[in-house]
Amino acid sequence: MAYESRTWERGEVETRPDNWHDFFNALVWLAFPQAKQAITAAHVAAMQPAGGERGAVRDALTHFDECGIAVLSTRADLLDLLRGFQWQDLFVAHRAQVCTAMRFVVFGHATYEALLAPFRGLTAKAVLLEVTPDVLALPAAALTAAVDARLAAALAGSAYRRPRDFQPLPLLGIPGVTPASEAPGFYDDAWQFRPGRRTRSTGYLENGVIPGAAGVRAGSC
Repeated sequence: MAYESRTWERGEVETRPDNWHDFFNALVWLAFPQAKQAITAAHVAAMQPAGGERGAVRDALTHFDECGIAVLSTRADLLDLLRGFQWQDLFVAHRAQVCTAMRFVVFGHATYEALLAPFRGLTAKAVLLEVTPDVLALPAAALTAAVDARLAAALAGSAYRRPRDFQPLPLLGIPGVTPASEAPGFYDDAWQFRPGRRTRSTGYLENGVIPGAAGVRAGSC
């Protein structure tokens, strides 16, 4: 059986021993059961026939499953800066506001594995969620449950049908992930903090990712 079909029909999550990737996947299932179930259900629904060839929808689901992150913010303008790849404005000019009004909740198990040894260009696929201040004030377990419910609803809908529907986020830019980010010049690294990707039709910069090798390296998530 396909991995997702086995999980859906038998409730089994394959977990190999002595394997960080599978270990983090199991922990994410425990922390975000609703969102993981929504991803599995969407995978199974997209299989035509069961176990058939992958398409854009399943690729998008896999990208978030492996490399996803939820970005919570009480301020819509900060999310707009993130959407616009305005890294200097977001992480330098508005750094204090980012630290008080935003939270970054890693979901992807491959991203957890990569964060064991972070590297330049490590990028996640983000779902951006505007929330009220009381949500950010929740205790850790309650906040995780709230994120789980919001992600499950988002992933079960039609907003994320292609990998590029998620917002790329260079993880080393988040305050506190690396001491190097305390220097404003850190965000001048245009290879890591890019303005976006040009579309063939308009040449407009949008929804960019850092090209690189397979897996989670160099923003390939």
